[in-house]
Amino acid sequence: MKYARLREAGINESEIEYGEIVQSHKHPNYRFIQLDIADRDRMNALFAAEKFASVINLAAQAGVRYSLVNPQPYVNSNIVGFINVLEACRHHGVEHLIYASSSSVYGLNRKMPLSTSDNVDHPISLYAASKKSNELMAHTYSHLFGLATTGLRFFTVYGPWGRPDMAFFLFTEAIIKGEPIKVFNHGNSIRDFTYIDDIVEGIVRAMGSPPAGDPEWNKSDPNPSTAPGPYRLYNLGNNQPVKLSDFIREIEDQLNLKAVKEYADIQPGDVAATYADVGTTIRELGYQPKTSLREGISQFIHWYREYYGL
Repeated sequence: MKYARLREAGINESEIEYGEIVQSHKHPNYRFIQLDIADRDRMNALFAAEKFASVINLAAQAGVRYSLVNPQPYVNSNIVGFINVLEACRHHGVEHLIYASSSSVYGLNRKMPLSTSDNVDHPISLYAASKKSNELMAHTYSHLFGLATTGLRFFTVYGPWGRPDMAFFLFTEAIIKGEPIKVFNHGNSIRDFTYIDDIVEGIVRAMGSPPAGDPEWNKSDPNPSTAPGPYRLYNLGNNQPVKLSDFIREIEDQLNLKAVKEYADIQPGDVAATYADVGTTIRELGYQPKTSLREGISQFIHWYREYYGL
């Protein structure tokens, strides 16, 4: 059973295994297949066997700060891995690729809110540069091969099952333990914190709206977020920027505990502010973020207490 689709695709399982398959008993229509997207042969075998109509690529080495000390995983996952995804889509009949980009691509931009029609030529971390590279690579495949691609720039996603290295996770853990938290940029950074449910809604809406190309695209005044080919970029944000100090205060209020704060300067690679212009996303996809910061933090802390048995 494990190799049935491989055999149908004419692939000999003795020559290549594309990954470990785990069947979920709770969700019979869901399978988790573990493999490295930087492994080109297994990626091709996976796509040949599964015959995907659409692909949502959320696989990446994430995080700005880690990219300062260990850049190689970003190249392996975000560059090599992403070209493998594009090539597999191209050669195996995928109709639409949706992929995660990041608000980090805006880099040194200071005009707020940040719009997909703005130039993003000044990233300030390798992570951001790798995400902009994804957008450029996707554009090339849309132009050359007619592959419909939609890039979604996520703005500071938070919520249950989030990465343990994210600020909201670190703050909650430290405050509960009575340990100090590092508050960079002296709490003055501004972020468009976006709850995971709103991100998921945006992904689902994008999946149902493959781009067809912009007939009004102007070579003399090009819009970076569209193209003559089937290429599109959207922001997925809450459209409600929040000061970091206020974000921490909300966590404190809902834990009914006070944080021990250690203030520090802004870290290299970090941007001072993010604020998503989601007007185009609302108009074209019907996207509408619904989760307030108070509700989102409440949901996360409820999950955190349950998960860790507190």
